[in-house]
Amino acid sequence: MPKFEECLQRLEKIVHELEKGEVPLEKSLTLFEEGMQLSAACRKELEEAEGKVEILLKQNGKLQAEPLESLTEKAAGRR
Repeated sequence: MPKFEECLQRLEKIVHELEKGEVPLEKSLTLFEEGMQLSAACRKELEEAEGKVEILLKQNGKLQAEPLESLTEKAAGRR
């Protein structure tokens, strides 16, 4: 299975192709189906990552979830 970033890039290409409106109907349906599968795969991977983050943040039996943005800022040294 492709990595998250690869899935996302492919999904962006599909959306771009479909938005141009120059693709024949049959090809559009194939692209749409692929896009839906990629979207589901990305969503699943994000949910798994979120679960891992929540486990890592669990302290003293109490979950202390933080928004991803604040974690990113802390990792970058910005508070």
